[in-house]
Amino acid sequence: MALSSALPSPLLLAASLLLLIVQAQGITRHYEFNVQMANATRLCNTKSMVTVNGQCPGPELVAREGDRVVIRVTNNVAHNISLHWHGVRQVRTGWADGPAYITQCPIQTGQSYVYNFTVAGQRGTLWWHAHISWLRATVYGALVILPKLGVPYPFPAPHKEVPVIFGEWWNADTEEVVNQAVQTGGGPNVSDAFTINGLPGPLYNCSAQDTFKLKVKPGKTYMLRLINAALNEELFFAVANHTLTVVEVDAVYVKPFTVDTLVISPGQTTNVLLTAKPYYPGANFYMSAAPYSTARPGTFGNTTVAGILEYENPAMSPSAASFVKGLPLFKPTLPQLNDTDFVTNFTDKLRSLATPEYPAAVPQSVDKRFFFTVGLGTLPCPANMTCQGPNNTQMAASMNNVSFVLPARALLQSHFTGLSSGVYAPDFPVAPLSPFNYTGTPPNNTNVKTGTKLLVLRYNTSVELVMQDTSILGIESHPLHLHGFNFFVIGQGFGNYDAVNDPAKFNLVDPVERNTVGVPAGGWVAIRFLADNPGVWFMHCHLEAHTTWGLRMAWLVLDGSHPNQKLLPPPSDLPKC
Repeated sequence: MALSSALPSPLLLAASLLLLIVQAQGITRHYEFNVQMANATRLCNTKSMVTVNGQCPGPELVAREGDRVVIRVTNNVAHNISLHWHGVRQVRTGWADGPAYITQCPIQTGQSYVYNFTVAGQRGTLWWHAHISWLRATVYGALVILPKLGVPYPFPAPHKEVPVIFGEWWNADTEEVVNQAVQTGGGPNVSDAFTINGLPGPLYNCSAQDTFKLKVKPGKTYMLRLINAALNEELFFAVANHTLTVVEVDAVYVKPFTVDTLVISPGQTTNVLLTAKPYYPGANFYMSAAPYSTARPGTFGNTTVAGILEYENPAMSPSAASFVKGLPLFKPTLPQLNDTDFVTNFTDKLRSLATPEYPAAVPQSVDKRFFFTVGLGTLPCPANMTCQGPNNTQMAASMNNVSFVLPARALLQSHFTGLSSGVYAPDFPVAPLSPFNYTGTPPNNTNVKTGTKLLVLRYNTSVELVMQDTSILGIESHPLHLHGFNFFVIGQGFGNYDAVNDPAKFNLVDPVERNTVGVPAGGWVAIRFLADNPGVWFMHCHLEAHTTWGLRMAWLVLDGSHPNQKLLPPPSDLPKC
């Protein structure tokens, strides 16, 4: 063979070099999001609602690990708007995180803002949603981060990938629902239906035509990218007569395990592999979701949403409709709505891969330990007003008995400019100021304090945080979401946390890594994270009613000493309050 023929051509070398550069640096992906009103009909009820590009769910964002994502958001509705890229770490780009009055003022009517960030060190399923008032009821969508070019999944590649987004539908305007709840001091009206990819499905009145259907080929494996975008409900999910293999949660790979049913909280994502039966089964199968709740009756929507899994029949032509109404239709059996044991058994199975390629970088030593109580409480009813909370009070929620009040100016801007006086206080309590039997008989005084308080951390502080549910107005699970970081779930249990004996049971080897975790009903959860991202980072319950009542706080992570450890300056188009 001639020497020249054994060498790659200059053209091939250039192409290979370009591919390596793209793999290393990623590319820039541009999206246009127009926030606009659109009419939608569900349950025989038509309403006008806030959407992105007229869609609900909104557009799917797709990027690869290492890509830069640029989204121009233009607000064409009467409401202020801001969007959050849920689970994206936003390293040094807190200005693009999105929670209104935390990292930015909202985008006002007729204005635009460009969210600009790089997806670094993450791959999997995340999502985006409105982060102001209750607008995320209709403003949400999938955010799919593919591995770098040429990098395989650490599990068999699926035949097809399908986003499955759970939502909630109100016949009423959700802004009126939340405003009414705030004015009366009581709980908000529950939703009229759950949805899968925006569709309520055949178990609701007038909705058979609005059913999500997944068509599969016998023997093929499908990856369902599950996202819980519901406002106020944790959900059980199962597919009749099929198993689901969990391979990733919150855009972090996990040791695969197979279940009949899983649980997913608002804010969480879960990737599962579903392998179709090897033969045409001559049947259809419900894909069903129903709530998990320990709350009192009347405070959650106890209905079931279903899509339909249907098989392509090899005996029929591909153009023929695969859905045959006369076929048997199987339904899965979901757990009881308050089955906390099931939830515990499921979450105990979640483990990081902890391999050389995908290590579990759990902080092995701790610089700062914090203990937060999380739960419901009350505020006194204002004079000359009747309130619908317990004993004529207003419903409230708090962390360490502080019910967080959103400021009128964005926290991050106030910090960055040094003009924080009167906006926030840097004195969030590191532990409850008045300890009590958290899961025992509730104290007589259920009132909480209010304020805008931040907890300040030095750059690179390793943090251990124990979050303890309280029984003040009944035990309840709380899915807590931390912006700007992933964290490791090193332990959980029931009753009151025991600081002497419980740490001995912590998993510091392969704990699951998440951005949203459920604080067990009547129990506690322990997490660790490294505060290596300067900025102001919101942490809140992802049950929207609880966030509205104040179950939220924020961390302020100071700049490090090196240039690459400092918050970048704000973009010129940052919205003004």
